[in-house]
Amino acid sequence: MNQFSDTQRIAMVVEFDGQLFHGWQKQSNAITVQAVLESALAKIEGRPLATASSGRTDAGVHAEAMLVHADVSARHWKRSARTYTQGVNRYLPDGVVVVGVCAVESDFHARFSCQSRRYRYQIWNRSTPSALLTWRYWWMPRNLNIDAMQEAASYMLGKQDFSSLQGAGCQAHSASRDIGVLTIEKKGCEVLIEVEADGFLYHMVRNIVGNLVHVGIGHWQPEYIQELLALKKRSEGAVTAPSQGLYFVDAIYPNFSARDLIGRQSNE
Repeated sequence: MNQFSDTQRIAMVVEFDGQLFHGWQKQSNAITVQAVLESALAKIEGRPLATASSGRTDAGVHAEAMLVHADVSARHWKRSARTYTQGVNRYLPDGVVVVGVCAVESDFHARFSCQSRRYRYQIWNRSTPSALLTWRYWWMPRNLNIDAMQEAASYMLGKQDFSSLQGAGCQAHSASRDIGVLTIEKKGCEVLIEVEADGFLYHMVRNIVGNLVHVGIGHWQPEYIQELLALKKRSEGAVTAPSQGLYFVDAIYPNFSARDLIGRQSNE
């Protein structure tokens, strides 16, 4: 229970289609996921209500399991977690759904309690684009050397300075991040890149992908990635991959992950 007896902090897992929103964070002149979620919660609560998320996504970026916390009415919540979730979803527009929810401690924070975050980037690797999946993949008509890309990815693992993969306008105080997982898998026409780290710089995942693709099409040898990181210059890297292929897929906490909560509707 929250320090205030009339409120309960809850964690919600949110799934959304990024093509319909101008990113996660609330803005005064655009429709965002945070804005529509807070609007739905306000309709249930009868008061303005703030949310905090495990990450921030740009316009066009999707999410399968974005974790969000909010302090809601304990009285409303205790009636039924299932009913509360259904109520939120009833007021949400098409393209965003709360897919799991549970009560958490009052000191839990979706962002600051998060130990690592995981993204997946999807590439459609075929000579012709998909008529059905335009907003789900980055179409790459040239053949990709997956082995070379995986070798290049190995130079990005571990804790190091990622200034060369930092987007312009990034406000992070340090470019040091720790990448624990970076895998590349080809399934038919799909190339799936998954990356997990303790945190990400602005456009970092999309810049990782852009540089790996540059290796995959033969513009660079895999070893250049090690040199690029040592240069600490974004200008020496490849173009940023487009947003529509990027998915926020998990947020990992000490005792659970966002994906663990999918399908869960619990007051405990």
